Amino acid sequence: MTPFGYLQLFASVAIFILAAHGSKSWALDPSWPRMAWALLLYSAGNVIIMRLVREVGMAMSFSLSSVIQLVAVNAMAFLLFGERVDPIQAFGIALALVAVALITLGPSLAGRS
Repeated sequence: MTPFGYLQLFASVAIFILAAHGSKSWALDPSWPRMAWALLLYSAGNVIIMRLVREVGMAMSFSLSSVIQLVAVNAMAFLLFGERVDPIQAFGIALALVAVALITLGPSLAGRS
């Protein structure tokens, strides 16, 4: 992936993190402006991802975005909003992280980059 590809990836993830924050804010205090803001951010993030799909392919762009978002959104939920999960849910989050990492790294680990 090119440096511009990484820039697109991290820009989209940053926007998705802001959108997730907006979604949680809406959930805590629903209003049309909050919902519109979250939807606008999710749309902007997806537009950037669509550009990245053209550069590196759908599998790689969505997988990388998903694993970074999984970590970042859960960190935000735990650290910023004080959310907690039970051990089974924590195990599920860990399995999801492993699954997305394997999907992302699979071709390079198999020697097919």
